[in-house]
Amino acid sequence: MPTAARTQRTDKTIETAFRLAKEQFAAVGVKADLAVKLALGLPISAHCWQGDDVKGLETKSAGLSTGGIQATGNYPGAARTGDEIRRDFEVAAGLIPGKLRFNLHASYAETGEKVVDRDAIQPRHFAAWLQWAKERGYGLDFNPTFFAHPLAESGMTLAHQDKAVREFWVEHARACRRIARSFAKELGPSVCNIWIPDGMKDSTVDRWSPRERLVESLDAILDGKMAGVVDAVESKLFGIGCEDYTVGSHEFYLLYALSRGVVLCYDLGHFHPTESIADKLSSTMQFLDRILVHVSRGVRWDSDHVVLFNDEVRALCQEAVRGKVVNRIYWSLDFFDASINRIGAWVVGTRALRKALLYALLEPTPLLAKAEAAGRGAEKLALLERSKELPFGAVWDYACLTAGVPVGAGWVADMNAYEKAVLAGRK
Repeated sequence: MPTAARTQRTDKTIETAFRLAKEQFAAVGVKADLAVKLALGLPISAHCWQGDDVKGLETKSAGLSTGGIQATGNYPGAARTGDEIRRDFEVAAGLIPGKLRFNLHASYAETGEKVVDRDAIQPRHFAAWLQWAKERGYGLDFNPTFFAHPLAESGMTLAHQDKAVREFWVEHARACRRIARSFAKELGPSVCNIWIPDGMKDSTVDRWSPRERLVESLDAILDGKMAGVVDAVESKLFGIGCEDYTVGSHEFYLLYALSRGVVLCYDLGHFHPTESIADKLSSTMQFLDRILVHVSRGVRWDSDHVVLFNDEVRALCQEAVRGKVVNRIYWSLDFFDASINRIGAWVVGTRALRKALLYALLEPTPLLAKAEAAGRGAEKLALLERSKELPFGAVWDYACLTAGVPVGAGWVADMNAYEKAVLAGRK
């Protein structure tokens, strides 16, 4: 059978399956067409650092960069330039359904042969990124880079004892806000998220002074609103070299965000493995208008594995839908896996989050809530079990078809072809 006819037949099968699935969802009060539309319309901010294992693009000759952050693996084909990252992501984006944004770290400045330290970066050093995003209709988000630099090797940046070191990093973050403002002027609001590695390895005696210094530094950075910039702060439980004490803990940033009117970031890998980030939404969002979520996957610790369509991600999306805050969350990704094809990592992870958002939008929440409110617990559980049985896969396939991307694992052939034609030639 000719390819065109075979494709037409496959499309017809997907449409028929969706029509039948839509009837089953309608029986529990869910409009599957609307769920598909809403899920595809939610912007997901994909991250540049998956493309090159967080190495960055800084000119290395003056020793201003110490090589990125730890990423495990040596799978061939990592991007080596900004053009290669952009080209690779275009391939990935063609395999991902729905609206996309792109998330940059400051260490991806393109300065040519000129050495520019991080306190001196300017919007012009990201001109190629901005032009590329404009051409493809992506919004751009931004992150200061407080790691992989000689002035970060002590494990302290904005909370450092040395005022000169703190001032360097304060100016870096201010420069990043100005860059985000330049993006916002052209593309609409830009999230500028601050994460720092500051902490201590063992038996910390003075937990007070670093946090006092961090408040002072953050206040200096965030002094004055910048048009279009969405300022965010991100906590962490612990990290390598700061197992005992993290200056920017969850409590610290929760209260800082609340008191200063900035956005709080939840990274799924930055909490104890038994903590539910989904459970935190209904508390935090009583008091904060918006939050940023970095969707990642920790395996035993904050290991930034590629996102999967797992219980944790589904629960997060379900809570966002149940609480009617799905549009008050900035959805972003933060994983980096150097052990597999990096385009495949982008596609698997981004599709998984999009899939979880659709799954949550297909839940018969009003029926479930009504049964729960009436004290009909067995009925609620029966409906929850029934919702798991409904033909979600047929709706997801239809969403992919509607978005014009491969259905099922059909995208793997495209990934393999690009690897053979392009990635295999990189050294």
